[in-house]
Amino acid sequence: MFDQYLIRKDSLQNVTEDGKVIGFKFAVRIADYRGCFLSLHNGYYINVDGTEYPRDLQRFEINGKAPRSFEEIKTACWEHWNYDDEGWVYVTKEGGLSKGMHKIGLQQSILAQYGYMPWDEEWVKNPPVPGSGAGAGKTETICQFDLELQES
Repeated sequence: MFDQYLIRKDSLQNVTEDGKVIGFKFAVRIADYRGCFLSLHNGYYINVDGTEYPRDLQRFEINGKAPRSFEEIKTACWEHWNYDDEGWVYVTKEGGLSKGMHKIGLQQSILAQYGYMPWDEEWVKNPPVPGSGAGAGKTETICQFDLELQES
């Protein structure tokens, strides 16, 4: 049910660096009502207009810190993402997105923070690929959003 609120509808925009559009970003919320320690946030399955953007093209901004890769984030074991805090997902894409509407498929990957499952040890070393179904936490399916690119 909360899945429809994972992306703020008016947040899709291109990202510019040194006068050049280098990608796009959008605001997200966590689907887990407890929040999570940031090291358990494993990235996203992202598909925009039929193109998948893997975790290595993603960065995440939260808690007033600059956008970080998920490799960096997995060491942030004492930093927490609170339930009501909004984060930003940055995706590297030369030229960004075109003006207009875009269809976005999204699935969060938040590893469980309570209990112990046989695969937990392996997932610490080799996290599951977002979108594979493993480690999807509270977003069991790939959620669909129709968002309009905003002027940045």
